[in-house]
Amino acid sequence: MPDRYANYTRLSFDRPHPRVLRITMGEGQERPNPVDAVMHRELGDVWRDIDADQDVNAVIITGAGRAFSAGGDFAMIEQIMADFDALARVWKEARDLVYNIINCSKPVVSAMRGPAVGAGLVCGLLADVSIASKDARIIDGHTRLGVAAGDHSVIVWPLLCGLAKAKYYLLLCDAVSGAEAERIGLISLAVDDAELDAKALEIATRLAEGAQSAIRWTKYALNNWLRMAGPSFDASLALEFMGFSGPEANEGLASHKEKRRPSFPPSSPV
Repeated sequence: MPDRYANYTRLSFDRPHPRVLRITMGEGQERPNPVDAVMHRELGDVWRDIDADQDVNAVIITGAGRAFSAGGDFAMIEQIMADFDALARVWKEARDLVYNIINCSKPVVSAMRGPAVGAGLVCGLLADVSIASKDARIIDGHTRLGVAAGDHSVIVWPLLCGLAKAKYYLLLCDAVSGAEAERIGLISLAVDDAELDAKALEIATRLAEGAQSAIRWTKYALNNWLRMAGPSFDASLALEFMGFSGPEANEGLASHKEKRRPSFPPSSPV
């Protein structure tokens, strides 16, 4: 690997094809791919390094083991609720993650199995070709945590599956299987789990061996739909992080840690 990837500790890299870079989230971690503070930063930074890497034509992003991404680390959430500097830093990282993957010129293929939640899901659904195993569980859990649906949710879910389905899943936090996600247009393809890695590599290889300027310029032009939704994304991210200072986030986090249903305040001043 080039030196530009040497300092990443939560992401591992290999080349299953000379022009394809595969990113694996959480290799060697004890829990199934929690996005702690280090991984959160790395997921934002890596797309700039890939964009500058002349040896990469296409990217695969996947998770180690049986989980694509298990969501945010409780310690990181507690820190941003208690420390304004941490909140401001993580807000910037979350913004950079979305815009950096959108602006990365190289096509990205995601291969999702098991739970796909949190910052990892940002990469999974903003990928140019998103693939999941049929029994994967895609969950945007923001409102269950007691904060507005930020991250990638508002910028891309309505474009992928329509406003009605986006509202249903983002307001209620229901899980979407890989098979259902393909049916409603939330992802590109759903395949049997045994076929997932091979299908991702097949598509990434086709992209890596194709006409590079044509592919990259097509991605750039198509992603103007996402850039036009930038103000909606910026608002959603600001509202999400404002929510971390309120009582709903306190109760949402406590209920997750105690493995119980949340008991949110019965009304809101807004």
